[in-house]
Amino acid sequence: MSSSPRHPSLALAAICLAALMFGLEISSVPIILPVLEARLHAGFRDLQWIMNAYTIACTTVLMATGTLADRYGRRRMFALTVLAFGLASLLCGLAPSTPALIAARFLQGMAGGAMFICSIAILSHQFPDGRARGRAFAIWGVVAGIGLGFGPVVGGAIIALASWHWVFLAHVPLALLGLALIMAGVAESRDPLARQQKLDLAGIVTLTTAVLGLTWLITQGDSLGWSSPAALGLMAATAAGLAAFVAVERFHPHPMFDFSVFRIRDFSGAILGCIGMNCSYWPFMIYLPLYFSAGLGYGTTAAGLALLVYTVPFLVMPPIAQWLLLRYQARFVIPAGLFLIGLGFIAMKWGSGLAQLGGWTVLPGALVAGIGLGLTTTPATNMTTASVPAHRAGMASGMDVSARLISLAINIAVMGLVLVAGILAALRGSLGTALDAARLRALAEQLAGGDVAGAQQALAATLAVPDASGALLQAAVTHGFGWVMLYGALGAWLTAALSFAVFGGRQAASVRDASPGMAGGR
Repeated sequence: MSSSPRHPSLALAAICLAALMFGLEISSVPIILPVLEARLHAGFRDLQWIMNAYTIACTTVLMATGTLADRYGRRRMFALTVLAFGLASLLCGLAPSTPALIAARFLQGMAGGAMFICSIAILSHQFPDGRARGRAFAIWGVVAGIGLGFGPVVGGAIIALASWHWVFLAHVPLALLGLALIMAGVAESRDPLARQQKLDLAGIVTLTTAVLGLTWLITQGDSLGWSSPAALGLMAATAAGLAAFVAVERFHPHPMFDFSVFRIRDFSGAILGCIGMNCSYWPFMIYLPLYFSAGLGYGTTAAGLALLVYTVPFLVMPPIAQWLLLRYQARFVIPAGLFLIGLGFIAMKWGSGLAQLGGWTVLPGALVAGIGLGLTTTPATNMTTASVPAHRAGMASGMDVSARLISLAINIAVMGLVLVAGILAALRGSLGTALDAARLRALAEQLAGGDVAGAQQALAATLAVPDASGALLQAAVTHGFGWVMLYGALGAWLTAALSFAVFGGRQAASVRDASPGMAGGR
């Protein structure tokens, strides 16, 4: 059931503005992490949680929001979620401490995930006609890509002109503008049958428990001790949450995840493509600004501009990917895109070893990885919904977004673990027994968080060799990021091989008239 259309152009503007805010909040925050480390005295684990609080929170609301919007009105829920996003952004900008910022980021993630799902639902219902729908999705995809691609530049510019607070506060007036556009242009719509569906609260709680437990274990395992009672308790809680989630979804009449769709080869192959991007490209985007600042000595603005080489290909490749998808099928295009991402990571690793020639040596690899992402994202997005019956497309889209966000949250934590381990290995090789294990790990985490100056002062004071400590620490940072780049390459190549095998030798399902969606770190 829906009300008469209002002003489609204003509705599209509201939807695109929501996509822009969602994308900016993913890609503009990583560039300010070194600033947050200095201004809020945030540790390396704090920086991980500033990003992960947002992504994990998004996963908690995805499926529930769709059901509530169908039941109580999509326009109403969209307006509420945009308002909540603005208020949560205000809390982020006013946060006086790191714990307060992490809590506000969690609220912002819940509002952002709900806003994103509502905007997609309204886009589908506001533009039912084929030609208008295709044009609307194309415009939405471009705006979403701009948010993701130029977020680092926007974040860097805000830092240069104002302060880190405005990276979050800028969303407050944008949210108010979005509310005005919603009220003026969006038509109300709801599903009369939605009241008969039960909200899958048990699925939401058990999945959130499993993801949060695993992420916490990865980030805190070393400090707790992997065999400590606390770590073992986290392992048990994570395993119990996962087992309970599977059991709940198998018996719920309207599950968040219908595991039977994994029997569809095209769906499973596409989901592996979604996971592959979030095992490599998107989590590394969190750490690449730290590499530019800590490893290469770039300022915030220079790091933001360098990140364009990594992100802009996402904007220009989707049309080419769509043409390749129609010509060569998803079973070739998705694994090929993932292979290119892995190749780009290997090239970045090789280039990082030539830092004496200048930081430009990692940029060709960053460009190749960005091209690989652009080739992967459109086919993966299309195939997850095109490969299932039309009446299950909404559920398939929810599984797609959830798989991306969950794998992103987990791999942000894993890459952090790998980075610290790589830096620690280099420091052990350089310093030997000059520092005990606890101080060595603290130094590694300080470097991983981007505080090279503080680490250099501490090491110089301890060893009384101020001239040597800078080169030593620079080499350790480069070594650690080399490990992370290798991890990203292996993750992309492994999922590429699995995706190709799962698709099988038969022809992939035809792709329906779907337009590219925003694939980023959703």
